[in-house]
Amino acid sequence: MKFEISDDLTHKAKIPHDIFLTNLIGNHILWFVAALGLVRSYWQPLALVPIVSLCLLIYTLWRARQSRQRDPWYVMVHWQIAAERSRFFIYMLLAALTVALLGWIGYSYLGMMKVAVMALIGGVSILPIMVTVLVLILMESDALHQATLHKLSQRVVDKYPVPDDVVVLDDEDSHQQDVSADAGAKS
Repeated sequence: MKFEISDDLTHKAKIPHDIFLTNLIGNHILWFVAALGLVRSYWQPLALVPIVSLCLLIYTLWRARQSRQRDPWYVMVHWQIAAERSRFFIYMLLAALTVALLGWIGYSYLGMMKVAVMALIGGVSILPIMVTVLVLILMESDALHQATLHKLSQRVVDKYPVPDDVVVLDDEDSHQQDVSADAGAKS
């Protein structure tokens, strides 16, 4: 659905997606790769990756909660979208940490070989995180584009109903129903 939204609200609606994309691209990809090159000499840059990520994710969740009371509907909805994806990313990170902890327990107390633990952590922990980061980048890039176009998906509109003071410019579902009704009438 497309809405009549001011440029100021469009700018505010893009902020949560910008924050989340900064975390994913800037922190989890660019900074992480740069810090890996320094890890033999300096471990601190690599330690900043989870700290910065956690701060940005917690801020997004906190700000989304605040948004329910203080922001206009369109801005609030975009904060909720970013918060929902942030929660999912947190769950993925917790799952990866759990696998890493189980690998450490297996190596330290159960006599697992180091190679087996590394395969477990790499295949069951790191690979899903990498795929999740890439998928979330695509989803957030699309949400940022949709915010620019003043659009929301029908699923989001169903979850957060449109208030009466927001003007709907194009209801894609009613347009699709009209097209299918016209096609049925012609046959």
